Amino acid sequence: MTTHDVFFAIVGAICLAAALLAVTTKHILHSALWLTVSLGALAGCYLVLGAEFVALVQLIVYVGAVVVLVLFALMLTRAPIGRSVAHDTPRVQRAAAFVLATATATLIGAALITGFGTESVNLRPNTTEQLATQIFATWSWPFELLSLLLLIALVSALALSRLRVGEAPDDDDEVDA
Repeated sequence: MTTHDVFFAIVGAICLAAALLAVTTKHILHSALWLTVSLGALAGCYLVLGAEFVALVQLIVYVGAVVVLVLFALMLTRAPIGRSVAHDTPRVQRAAAFVLATATATLIGAALITGFGTESVNLRPNTTEQLATQIFATWSWPFELLSLLLLIALVSALALSRLRVGEAPDDDDEVDA
């Protein structure tokens, strides 16, 4: 076992623990913060594997943008900071979700083992120029559409936070900025 394997196991365990805490905690804000830790640890996994560019994109896009957007939406919608009875799920529903998640993970694992078997996957090395060509030629429009979607979500969260309780938006009313 090499040093890279040890670091990968440590960072992977942190990522897994944070992900489990993100979906099992009863506090919505704590869940968003554990999601931040999980996504940051996943960037650490990419870094240990030698994919520095993917790790940087993980930090910028997910930790820097998506999680900040989620936290911003939680603040604007006045989500409860402490434990919320309205967001609790019964034990039966949690058990069913656990069984379904375990079955899905088993199915995906079996498909991956069947698909790849014991063969090693050899990826051709890409240069930075080839990666830039793929990103800016092939994937520029999906990135732009994703940024537009995030902008729409941010503006919608702001508009929803300005509504008064029990008030429906009217077509004649203008929203004050």
